[in-house]
This record gives sequence, structure tokens and C-alpha cells, in this order.
Amino acid sequence: MTAADRFPLAGAPTPLHAIDRVGADLGFAPGRLLIKRDDLTTLTGGGNKARKLEYLVADAIARGCDTLVTGGAAQSNHVRMTGAAARVAGLRCTAVLGGSPPAAGEVDEGNLVLDRLFGIDIVWAGTYDAFHLEQMIVETTMRLDAEGRRPYEIPLGGACPIGTLGYVAAADELAAEMPAGAIVYAATGTGGTHAGLVVGFGHHGRVRGIDVGAIPDVDERIDAIIPATCSLAGRALPTGHLQLDRSHIGSGYGSHTEAAREAIELLARREGIVLDPVYSGKAFAGLIADARAGRIGADQPVIFLHTGGLPSLFTTRVAGWLGEG
Repeated sequence: MTAADRFPLAGAPTPLHAIDRVGADLGFAPGRLLIKRDDLTTLTGGGNKARKLEYLVADAIARGCDTLVTGGAAQSNHVRMTGAAARVAGLRCTAVLGGSPPAAGEVDEGNLVLDRLFGIDIVWAGTYDAFHLEQMIVETTMRLDAEGRRPYEIPLGGACPIGTLGYVAAADELAAEMPAGAIVYAATGTGGTHAGLVVGFGHHGRVRGIDVGAIPDVDERIDAIIPATCSLAGRALPTGHLQLDRSHIGSGYGSHTEAAREAIELLARREGIVLDPVYSGKAFAGLIADARAGRIGADQPVIFLHTGGLPSLFTTRVAGWLGEG
């Protein structure tokens, strides 16, 4: 794969702009806190996965595959976007979802509405467990192959060297736009976005990831993905050490935290920007905590990478939680 081997899905470049009202609240000088709007990629409601899927879909087509196979939590943004990408490319999609289908009398909510609309073939895996889901993705791929299909396996979050190329390209895009010396804050889920930014920038110190608890060994996954991604992208191995904050996971992946609620309300009420409680809300909560603790200087340029996730707000669980505030 090379930078040219991509199936256009993201509509990049996405906007980068200052959020000075929130910046002033957090002690930043004007123009020093910015947001990269990857929630505005052009594939089915936006989100960071569009950048990864450009490379994954291109590879699937090059290999003659007819079905994308992936997985995630019941409200997975990655699954929703993979299903849409499959339809754009004329492919089918099968997804393994952690959890159970809606009970009798219940209706689909959030991302599940879109999953059904895109005609994703859903395999329910029971309680969310990253390792179990990964095994079921492999088993489902093997089953489809035995049935005569030509499946293309995509790991959780698209976190593999080919998918990670999407955020190597995003780092190049950012480097041409952002102030000198800027650091990027982003949610770290399965590790592909984080790894791609590090490879693109060439230094771990430019990327501060806020771990949301999607997989227990995300630091090891990032370390494993980086060398292969460097090889594909023709980049040198990055310098420095992984920057990963694990203090905002809460009680587990997908759990709600008061810090994330504050972050969501702050961006909504001061800037008209909507974050989600699983990824971007926790990531911005990490940025808020660092600013208040003095770990970010007032003149330090900081970019917050908004990775999307809007559909998950339109579920009873999330709407009820936000309504408690």
C-alpha cells in the first residue's frame, strides 16, 4: 500500500479552527486551542474511521474481496462507517457486535438504526469483550470464506497497519495547517489513530492519547502497529515514548464519567460542538484536566482531534444520562 492506494471516503481536508471561548475558560491565549473536525468527514455522519477505511476498502478491492468483516460494541461508530463504506464501494458487510439484540418490543437506537439501514449482517457476540470479539471476527471471516464468499477481515477499529495509514496522511494534513510546536490530544481506543499520528509526526511527544478502555493492551497494540506502518508509509521509526493517559476510563469501556459530562456540556454550550461520552468526551476531559493542572502552558498550541460519535447520543441510555446534568 502507498499513499495513492486509497478509496476516497473522508472528504479531507477537514476543518481546523480555534475554540477561543473554551480556550479562555481553560487559560489558553487566543488562537492556541484549536479543534480538528474529523467529526465532519463526509461518510455517513462523520468520524475518524473514514480515513482508515479509505485504505482498507482500497486493499479489499485490490484483493478481489466482496464482503467487509469487522466488529465492535453494540453502538460501534466503526461498524456503522464500515457498513456505509461497503455500500459506497459496492461490497457487503458483516459485523460482530458485543452485546445482545434489542429485546422484543424494543427498537434499534443510535448507530444500530444506521447499521440496519445499510443492511449490515449482524452477528451478536454477547457481553462486550475485545478478545472474544476479535476471535469471533476471525471465525466469521473463515465461515464466510467456506461459504464461497470473498471476505476481507478488518480488526476492531480498523487498527492495523493498512488502516493506520489514514492517520499518517492526517498527520501530514495537520502539519501543513497547525501552528509550529503544536501537540495533539485524541481519544485512544484500539490504537490505530494514535499510532498513525505518531508515525506521521515522527515523535511520540506530539500526540497525547486519552485511553478510553476499548482494549486492555492498547499500548502494546500501538507499539506493534507502528513499525509495520512505518514500513508501508516509508517513514522512519518515531522517536520518544508513548504518551497515554489512562485516568479517564472510568469503570470501563463505554462507562459514563462526570468529567466527560462536563467536557460535553462545555463544548456544546460555549462552542456549539457536540462530543460523545465514549471517546471524544473523555478525550476532552483529559485535555481539561491537563490545562487545569498546569501541564499545558497558556501559549502552548494544542489541537483537539474530534473523532466523531454523534449517533450514540441518540440512545435512551446516553440521552437519559445527559439529562441528569
